[in-house]
Amino acid sequence: MTKENLKIYFVILNETFPNAKCALNYSKDYELLIAVMLSAQTTDKAVNKATSRLFLDYPSLESLAKADLKDIENHIAFLGMFRNKAKNIIGIASKLLEDGYTSVPNDPEYLVTLPGVGNKTKNCVLAELFNEPLLAVDTHVQRISKRLNMVKESDSVLEMEHKLVKQIPSERLVKINHQIIWFGREICKAQNPHCEKCACTGFCSYFKKKKSTI
Repeated sequence: MTKENLKIYFVILNETFPNAKCALNYSKDYELLIAVMLSAQTTDKAVNKATSRLFLDYPSLESLAKADLKDIENHIAFLGMFRNKAKNIIGIASKLLEDGYTSVPNDPEYLVTLPGVGNKTKNCVLAELFNEPLLAVDTHVQRISKRLNMVKESDSVLEMEHKLVKQIPSERLVKINHQIIWFGREICKAQNPHCEKCACTGFCSYFKKKKSTI
């Protein structure tokens, strides 16, 4: 994507999703960490449904650390990979407490040592909780970045992250990350994207291919 088209895209994002923010519900910092971990290969809507009861029944790190695994599984049974995720919930709570943390630390190296926490989850949590200029490359960000030629189709997730961070001003990175995700949810969907509602068709490779087949 050219620098001019990139500027246009950022303007479109601001006009379309001016108040974009994290779609996961949480009231405590560790709840966000757990919710992001749960969101892998699952919609945020489904995660919010699961955590609304989970965090009510287990209102503290201590209660989660001592929870019965089967009961945690029952709370999140409709989520993808729920058995592993249930273990991770207990594991995250247990390790935080064992290491002397009552809240999520602003420590990227430590966070990725927690069960089920990888680079994307780490970036999402640090950006949301501490406004760190980090980018969470989820499926929406991957799809849109490829369609708009911000990255190559063959790029790995880490390569995409590095390229996108260079293209997006650091002071706007957190907000634009949310805006791109909402753009993917509402307009540039994986299946049947709403190209008729999109102002980016002039520099979208997906739309050009789609148009050429009509």
